[in-house]
Amino acid sequence: MFDFLIVGSGLYGAVFAHECRKKGFKCLVLERRDHIGGNLYCKNVNDIEVHWYGAHIFHTSSPEIWDYMNQFAQFNRYTNSPMAFYKENLYNLPFNMNTFYQLWGTKTPAEARLKIEEQTARHKGALPANLEEAALQMVGEDIYFKLVKGYTEKQWGKKATEIPAFIIKRIPLRFIFDNNYFNDPFQGIPKGGYNVIIERLLEDITVHLKTDFLENRDHWMTVARKIIFSGEIDRFFNYKLGKLEYRSLQFEHKLLTGTSNYQGNAVINYTDAEVPYTRIIEHKHFDFGTQKDTFISYEYSADFKDGLEPYYPINDEKNNTLYQRYKEEAKKLPQVHFGGRLGSYRYYNMDQVVAEALKDSRSLLISLT
Repeated sequence: MFDFLIVGSGLYGAVFAHECRKKGFKCLVLERRDHIGGNLYCKNVNDIEVHWYGAHIFHTSSPEIWDYMNQFAQFNRYTNSPMAFYKENLYNLPFNMNTFYQLWGTKTPAEARLKIEEQTARHKGALPANLEEAALQMVGEDIYFKLVKGYTEKQWGKKATEIPAFIIKRIPLRFIFDNNYFNDPFQGIPKGGYNVIIERLLEDITVHLKTDFLENRDHWMTVARKIIFSGEIDRFFNYKLGKLEYRSLQFEHKLLTGTSNYQGNAVINYTDAEVPYTRIIEHKHFDFGTQKDTFISYEYSADFKDGLEPYYPINDEKNNTLYQRYKEEAKKLPQVHFGGRLGSYRYYNMDQVVAEALKDSRSLLISLT
């Protein structure tokens, strides 16, 4: 008999299991895939740590979370500074003074502000009816049509005029020459890849790979005092209230032998709607790699369907309302706790996942003591 059965070996499940083991509780972890780590999994190819399920840059404003993660791996000094590629031109991201110079040749914050004000003034007034109208009111035509529209439509699989305005609450504009994508003071990639962290979190814990909890639910519900479920909450309930919506990702991976540097940056977004993929990731640059080969991944946004992984919850009003109904169902099962990005149906950054796992584990450990 285990104290905790943890479904999913991603960051939430691994942190939760680690905290339980530290306190002397007995844990069993089940993982559907053939490897631990969930979407953080890195595959070593020709000595390159490949982020197999997309780019993951750890960043946080919390010294406590940063210190916690540094127990398990040393982080490098990687700073996320993606580029945008639009019709043969490159632009810096996030939108900052470098971007404005590339667009208009403006050299001072005052010149850039004036240019943006000129373009947004034409769209002020009426309450925006969709994402396109909202974005034009925020940044004007040049930034929107070149750097926002195509990328956003590929991400959502819909025209911007069909996406609700509230989805885009703001578009950050920085009137400084700074290409650092995140504002958080702590940022980096674990040396040796994320597998190092997950493996150390799950040390001395029993893990069953290629095991789907829901395929043998009746059995697994009997082996532990508490079930921690980090999969899709609607799937747990066999979609009895309807299906929650997610966006998925698909990847085309390529090893380029004999090419040491393909694009000069870890991430380049393709904001032109005619280009089918959303970005190209060159993984060696996360680690400042000097290998003689390189490895790239084309990332495509996709509608979620059976056979694909759910990556991002679509937190619009309809889905959030349905999630609340599932949450009420969950209250009827005190033995089961739902957590993580899919169990909580929230778009979490990695530091938020860690914070939630720490909070939940402390609370539930007290209840079992």
